Formats: sequence, C-alpha cells, structure tokens
Amino acid sequence: MDIREIQKIIPHRHPFLLLDAIDELVKGKSITARKNVSYNESFFEGHFPSDPVMPGFLIIESLAQAGAVLILSMEEFKNKKVYLASIEKTRFYKKVIPGDVLVLNVKVISSRGKIVKCFGDAHIAGDKCAKVEFACAIE
Repeated sequence: MDIREIQKIIPHRHPFLLLDAIDELVKGKSITARKNVSYNESFFEGHFPSDPVMPGFLIIESLAQAGAVLILSMEEFKNKKVYLASIEKTRFYKKVIPGDVLVLNVKVISSRGKIVKCFGDAHIAGDKCAKVEFACAIE
C-alpha cells in the first residue's frame, strides 16, 4: 500500500502523516509499515539541530498511525475515526536519525466495544528502537 492508499484510510496529511508505505496487513490482526526518515523533516530544525534525532513522541505517533490503518481494516470500524486514547509501557532503545528507515509493527491485543488495545514496536535495520502499548478510541 503506498502513500495515496494510506491517505484514503487515515486523515493525516503533511507534515503530520508519518507513514510512507504499508508492507503487510493482516486485517484486524497485524500490520507492518514504513517511515523513511529524511533530513528535510521539519522537526529536525529544532530537535537537536547539530545532532538531529526524531522525537520519541513522533515514533509513537508513527506506530499509532499504523495502528489506525490496522483498526480501520476491521469491518466494524470501516469509515470511522481513530483517536489515541492511552499510551503505556513505552520504551526507547535507539536514536532515529535522518536516513533511517523505521519499520513499524503493530498487533491488536484486544478489542472491546469502541476501544482497541495494541502493541507496537519500531525497528531500524533489525534493531529495536522503541516499543509501546497503546489504546485507541473509535468514533
């Protein structure tokens, strides 16, 4: 799935769309997505300009956006909106810098009513850089 197909599913747009491609989607179960981290990203201007590092909250947002695509693949949530409701058990392991390709894996842990709980982890060249459990509210 490319950027145009992603934009048909979630409402995020530049500069806040933090996905470039979906590599694998198992509807309602798991997703693998990619974010190509470029030096031209606006957040690098002010986040350690002499040693640019992608802010941790944007890594979590990238995982949440992948989670939103996954959740919206579930028949019961088609054409709904997905909002981040909670973030738990977050851990960062490695810096994300310009030139990195962030691989984002998200799995649905549970779904109850309009709340879907997910686990996500982010990797660069096979090295884990972050993990998080998060919940999304569906409207």
